Amino acid sequence: MKKVLVTGAAGSIGISVIKYLLLEGKYEITALDLNNKRSLKRLKRYRNRINIIYGDVLDSTLMESLIKDHNYIIHLAGLMPPLGDFHKSLGELVEYKGTENIIKAIKEVNPECFLIYASTTSLYDFSLGASVKEKVRESELDNYSLNKYQVEKLIKNNLKNYTIFRLPLVLSNLKDESFIYSIKKNLVVEVTTKEDASYAFVKALSHVGELNKKIFDVGMGEEGRVVYNDILKNILKYYGLSWRYFLSRVFLEKKHNSPILTDSDDLDNILHYRMDSLYNYYRRLKNKNKKRAFQKALAKPLILLKK
Repeated sequence: MKKVLVTGAAGSIGISVIKYLLLEGKYEITALDLNNKRSLKRLKRYRNRINIIYGDVLDSTLMESLIKDHNYIIHLAGLMPPLGDFHKSLGELVEYKGTENIIKAIKEVNPECFLIYASTTSLYDFSLGASVKEKVRESELDNYSLNKYQVEKLIKNNLKNYTIFRLPLVLSNLKDESFIYSIKKNLVVEVTTKEDASYAFVKALSHVGELNKKIFDVGMGEEGRVVYNDILKNILKYYGLSWRYFLSRVFLEKKHNSPILTDSDDLDNILHYRMDSLYNYYRRLKNKNKKRAFQKALAKPLILLKK
């Protein structure tokens, strides 16, 4: 049975990756994340079905001991915005040094190990029609995007078995995500959901030959292209007003990007990972948050303003 190591396993995408890996039924799974209350709570339900390691990608000894025994690594560990922007040195440490430890371990103890790295489409500028062929302007990147791009170059220069998935705005659990609110409201964006994004990582394990040494954009395609303000209106409608929404929209700089991706069909043509839709995402949002009547009532004036 092939062995898969998932870093950042307690994150929104990480938990969903574990779910899909278990449904595949053909992998031995090791989940790695920090030892904190959130990780303990989220991974607890899987403790009898997978191997759970509480540790840090910055621990080079730990990474070497894990990687020598795994065929694949789905590398999701990182520092998301806004923390990734506010704490530049910490973002560099987690993203770059952590990945450097993984690369070093692969080269020294398991050169055939295949790495799948989660990067970002915020590397692109705000114009429509972005693709992996677009030249990245490093001088114009925010701290989070620059760290991701530096890691991409580190991987390409040091490994022979890898693929890089650039993720757009990922619609997921609103209780955990501030990043979802840090985009200018009038931009036309292409998004995906954590369900589709995580399934792409899992499906990739069966197509490493076609993906090797390539970069792909992971988007929802035409179905996921919309004016960002429409996403905000539906969040207010089905989830209601939250402190995270209010503080993020008022105080966070709206500098992130999730552009239309002209090549997002390329990966789906290989993996056929797209199963979700914006309609289904909003329906889940509505069904899971029926008790938030007060928050939804508070949001109604904002919805009217956005219309």
